[in-house]
Amino acid sequence: MDNVLQMAAEHARAQEATAIHKITMRIGDMSGVSIDALTFAFDVLARDTMAAGAELLIEPVKARCRCKACAAEFTPDSPITTCPGCGAPGATLIEGREIELTSMEVS
Repeated sequence: MDNVLQMAAEHARAQEATAIHKITMRIGDMSGVSIDALTFAFDVLARDTMAAGAELLIEPVKARCRCKACAAEFTPDSPITTCPGCGAPGATLIEGREIELTSMEVS
């Protein structure tokens, strides 16, 4: 979260802003990030920065896989999955690892 706040502050300063009011992030189900821990870290680390009092919005990203055998796309129901279309084991995760700063509101 410290890196996100630093990046947000750099972009805000580049726009000659003095305050960050809102930060929006996309966090994937399979990113390994705990939303609760992220929110707690934001609240603690944003104090005494230009993001003090800012709102953190999290847009969750559901995991999506593509079957290696038939190329069908599906939402997995567990980390180890089989294709619901053809039953083949193994798939490529195509969405769900995101940890992205997508937007922010500054003044």
